[in-house]
Amino acid sequence: MSEPIQVLVTLNAGYLDPLKVMLTSLHANNPGESIHLWVVHASLTAAQIDELRWLTDQFGWELSNERVTADFTASVPLIERYPKEMYFRLLSGEILPPTVQRVLYLDPDILVINPLRPLWALDLKGKMLAASAHRGVTKLVDSVNQLRLGTTTSYFNSGVLVLDLAQAREKIKLTDITATIEKYSASLILPDQDILNFLYGTDILEIPEEIWNYDTRKYLVYQTRSLNEQDIHWVMAHTAILHYCGTPKPWDASSDSKFTGLFLNYQQQLQRLMALRPAVTEA
Repeated sequence: MSEPIQVLVTLNAGYLDPLKVMLTSLHANNPGESIHLWVVHASLTAAQIDELRWLTDQFGWELSNERVTADFTASVPLIERYPKEMYFRLLSGEILPPTVQRVLYLDPDILVINPLRPLWALDLKGKMLAASAHRGVTKLVDSVNQLRLGTTTSYFNSGVLVLDLAQAREKIKLTDITATIEKYSASLILPDQDILNFLYGTDILEIPEEIWNYDTRKYLVYQTRSLNEQDIHWVMAHTAILHYCGTPKPWDASSDSKFTGLFLNYQQQLQRLMALRPAVTEA
């Protein structure tokens, strides 16, 4: 059997339902795949973890519950509107057991619609991370963020990451993250993503966004940039990860995009599966 794909998620209860939809899509489109799910959090309840574990048991996966201690979270700086859990992906080398050498981080607001094994097996070419840059038709976004952050690399999205944890344990330090936030807090727009790019951008291998981190808001951009090649048929055949960036989210009543229906279909599949779970009685 192939080595399990070590999937990392970090969240609070607010994203628990979207996470379960994401996992349903991952299972549906990676049949027979061996998955070890690492759930890193600071506040999920035992009942919420049990519900997740019931789901992953149905899929034949392994789940590890990694609750981050209060002492650790107290040292994680916060910026208004953003939860501390968003930093756990960068600090996962400190949180996960030292035996875990590589993880594939996925945001909860994602659908997996094709196999992930090629991304998991990616040669990082000596880099610490792999990530995609979300661009428009031109590279204007890169230029704006290079000016804003004083960087020279592409501006990478932190929603899908392959992390070499052996390198991360040596290079990613909470003290560096804290010092950067304290110094540049006024100019940080998406704090964890800005930190990723500011501190570690030169150690990131770029992977194609249209395959591994497709921004569902930008269907027409991808189609235009590819001279109409990347239509919806191309996306369904080639894209592995759809990322519902921004708002509204596909589970919101106001969402009515080209990709909303696909999310709602996996949500329905999840609901049918969860209806089979035996009722949990209070002790």
